[in-house]
Amino acid sequence: MTTQQEVAQSRPRGRSVIAACLLVLSWSGLVFAAKTIHVSPSGNDAWSGKFADPQASADDGPVATLTRARDLVRTWKQSGPLDEPIRVVLADGTYEINEPFVLAPRDSGTKDCPISYESAPGANPIISGGRTLGPFVPGEDGLWKTVVPEVAAGKWYFEQLFVDGRRAVRARTPNRFYDYMGQTSEVPVDGQPERFKRTTQVRPNVLERLKGLGEAELGDVTLVAYHKWCISRRFLRGIDPASNHIITVGEKLKEYSGWPVGTRFHLENFKAALDEPGEWYLDRDGTLFYKPLPGQDMSTARVVAPVADQLVAIRGEPEKGRFVEHVTLKGLVLNHNACRLPAEGYAPFQAAFATEAAVMVDGARNVSIADCQIGRTGSYGVWFRRGCRDCRLERCYLHDLGAGGARIGEGVIRPDPAEQTSHVTLENNIIHHGGRTYTSAVGVWIGQSGDNTVTHNDIGDFFYTGISAGWRWGYAEALAKRNTIRFNRVHHLGQGVLSDMGGIYTLGPSEGTVVGNNVFHDIYAYSYGGWGLYTDEGSSGITMENNLVYNTKDGSFLQHYGRENTIRNNILVNSQLCQLGAGRIEKHLSFTFERNIVYWKTGPLLSRHWHRAKIKSDYNCYFNAAGKPVKFAGMDLKSWQAKGHDQHSIIADPRFVDPEHQDYRLRPDSPALKLGFRPFDPSQAGVHGDADWVRKAADAPMPKLELPPPRPKDGTAGRVRTGKQVQGCLDHSEAVAQAP
Repeated sequence: MTTQQEVAQSRPRGRSVIAACLLVLSWSGLVFAAKTIHVSPSGNDAWSGKFADPQASADDGPVATLTRARDLVRTWKQSGPLDEPIRVVLADGTYEINEPFVLAPRDSGTKDCPISYESAPGANPIISGGRTLGPFVPGEDGLWKTVVPEVAAGKWYFEQLFVDGRRAVRARTPNRFYDYMGQTSEVPVDGQPERFKRTTQVRPNVLERLKGLGEAELGDVTLVAYHKWCISRRFLRGIDPASNHIITVGEKLKEYSGWPVGTRFHLENFKAALDEPGEWYLDRDGTLFYKPLPGQDMSTARVVAPVADQLVAIRGEPEKGRFVEHVTLKGLVLNHNACRLPAEGYAPFQAAFATEAAVMVDGARNVSIADCQIGRTGSYGVWFRRGCRDCRLERCYLHDLGAGGARIGEGVIRPDPAEQTSHVTLENNIIHHGGRTYTSAVGVWIGQSGDNTVTHNDIGDFFYTGISAGWRWGYAEALAKRNTIRFNRVHHLGQGVLSDMGGIYTLGPSEGTVVGNNVFHDIYAYSYGGWGLYTDEGSSGITMENNLVYNTKDGSFLQHYGRENTIRNNILVNSQLCQLGAGRIEKHLSFTFERNIVYWKTGPLLSRHWHRAKIKSDYNCYFNAAGKPVKFAGMDLKSWQAKGHDQHSIIADPRFVDPEHQDYRLRPDSPALKLGFRPFDPSQAGVHGDADWVRKAADAPMPKLELPPPRPKDGTAGRVRTGKQVQGCLDHSEAVAQAP
């Protein structure tokens, strides 16, 4: 018989044995005693991840990598279904990766037991696809240098560099603005029917710095050509100083997007161009040169070059019905992904369509990216590409982007509905400073994808369009329907670099799409096409309402061609060259234009074929604030109404509160109210939430518009176009033909 003392003595031992067994079982995946895994730069992938800090015994603590944490979750799941949520918690610090963090269908959570990869409270974990370089030593001509052995060995080469968190400029000439092409021609490459050799005349001074380069060095020089709405990038394949020609090889350029005389370009990536503070050059012998900015101490500077092509890859298999589900990335900083120019170059893709993203998402259901920073990229930030549904990008800061911000869907229609992307939400994000390498990229791109929601985002500082929705030229089948694009602030676009753009740019049949309560401002094209609201080829069934548009170059609204769109209750203010435009004349109703306020000081009210297109226009308030007569295609209002237009519209001051300071709220006595105009509050557009987040968007520095000097008038550069020829009020086909 056991005594009480014996029982008492046995209890601690029994409890310790049971506890030890439970610990072993829990981390072998047999029971779920713990549901948190800790990750830390001071961790070790041989440890359990049970503890946030290394233990005094030095035999346990956090794991060191996301990949190891993911693998531990996989081990847990082998015993059966999850019974509570799993949190992978990252401590403060930098986690350098050489390849993307990958999540597959077996890494899914469930609705009741989701899986999150998140920052520890107050932490700022940085997932960097880059490698820190150095030390740097001073060299000649104010340059600093370091040697990268992997480059010398031919194992690595990079095309982006970041110094103290700032994107450095790849050595280029000219340092600002452009050179201009003369005559150019192309012929097929023998035995390679898809490749063409292009010979292009340039001014003699362009070739001076290239004459001493060897064949290998010359082959690394990149030509960047600026088309109308896109760019091309090509390696040089030769030069002919005697005839002032450069030679490139690539795919045949399209007639509508070629290199006519006067095409702008610059050259980059050769040492002789390294003459400006903030520039860098990487020699194939492994030497990295950098010219510091004023006050920059290269003995302490942190210099990072990207290694990983992607940072996160969510790889579901929608074609097999296998998805990554119920996973969240939260509070992470994702920096530095590589994007290298292919040997065949980069063709002129609208919206930088061929460029991928730092975070690639395929085959995802209920996947969220929240409170993250994605920046210093070589490509787009995030792409919900194939087979995604019910996913979210929320309260994220996307910045310093080699291409654009966020993409939804594809450019093709997948026959299997499981492979089509829809119902993606982009909410309350700041998307700033894009197109740093691929200039034609956009803030938000929606392809063949419907039922998406893009709301309360702040999108600014891009060289092309802010939001692009739809990817069908004409009236054929399209999926970009019922998209909701509301309460966004979209601004500082174009910057005089590219043309044919809009604050919102739509393509193809888009029935049920609503573009409302947005603010679009400061949109300036290089030649033609800096519009606020732009319904391009085949745009149909779209409602644009309650938007404020101001300070555009070519017009607050243009429809090239489309069917039965509705443009109503918008405030359209101060386009520089003209206010409203309609392109192609078609038999069907092109659009309805009603209850809008149009207020301006310069240029005509109507342009292109507004007076001939089939438009239903009424109950609008027009006012020229410069005091000039308002003319409708040369007619006064009475004559215009006699033609059947604007029967109830008026010419009257809409009585804004303070138009000189962009306060376009209406006073109570506004005559527009009598026409049925419904007041809306533009201040509701943009991000929302805590004051610091709102201030982050509002206080972000935006570029001042800087236009290039007049084009040289020598024979190689072509004739200089006058402002009248590129005024943006031409017929679309004329503008496309004339624009450089």
